[in-house]
Amino acid sequence: MTRPTVIVTRRLPVPVEERLAAQFDARLNRDDHPFTAAELQDALRGADALLPTVTDRLNAAVLATEPLRAKILANYGVGFNHIDVNAAKTRGLVVTNTPDVLTDDTADDAVMLMLMVARRAGEGERQVRAGAWTGWGPTHMLGTKVSGKTLGLVGLGRIGRAVARRAHHGFGMRLIFHDPYPPPPAVAAELGAEPKASVDEVLREADFVSLHSPATPETRHLIDARRLALMKRGAFLINTARGDIVDEAALVEALKRGTIAGAALDVFEREPLVPRSSGRSRTWCCSPTWAAPPRRPAPPWASGRSRT
Repeated sequence: MTRPTVIVTRRLPVPVEERLAAQFDARLNRDDHPFTAAELQDALRGADALLPTVTDRLNAAVLATEPLRAKILANYGVGFNHIDVNAAKTRGLVVTNTPDVLTDDTADDAVMLMLMVARRAGEGERQVRAGAWTGWGPTHMLGTKVSGKTLGLVGLGRIGRAVARRAHHGFGMRLIFHDPYPPPPAVAAELGAEPKASVDEVLREADFVSLHSPATPETRHLIDARRLALMKRGAFLINTARGDIVDEAALVEALKRGTIAGAALDVFEREPLVPRSSGRSRTWCCSPTWAAPPRRPAPPWASGRSRT
């Protein structure tokens, strides 16, 4: 019996690739290069299934390729804003993702970034590695206290709730949030999270703002110059959601002007490009997008949820 052909667009953890090879005619990306639009179209014409990642821009033009052989886009990840789902549906392509697998990992990273930017951990680590640390001093690299402060959550879905639990029970933080589709009142009450009527209200009150919104046309540049100006001058912005939720040019300017105290991000508007000025700012903490299961991840079809 002929096995279905699956083209995998990036290198995946070894256990995943081994399972793919055992069950399918798997064509792996050995050198891990990002696929071009032409390569994605070739894959759609030449395989029964495509296993893409967030780096693959499967827009309407790419999906319009002929003749189309593929029947499914089995996305390796939770987010699927890189796939034009409506165009895929028109072409008869099933789209799946892997919900829930990164909830705790992303929440851990959000808390890590909050601590790094508040306590200036990245800056201190670089100073020590550069051999520039001259020893402890009472005014050396003073940071900002996290415990007991107010955390504002923009979005209280799975990841937002996981961050809320860590912040409230771990650091005794007061929690406020805005979500256009809020959880049941009992869920918010269990977290000790107080709903606010708007994003603006959250920004005005919070000492730390953590973003947990999906990337949609409505949330593009949700955090822009006007909203950054609403934040406290001593507040910090954390983004582990999607890069284009934040207007990066406005954020860089806000940091230069001291409009807010700092920002920590592991997602960027034009990944992997990062604003040049961020590398020179001590108020900007950056990390690669690395929220991932620490051990053997489930293959994307094991708990996949269809989007079309």
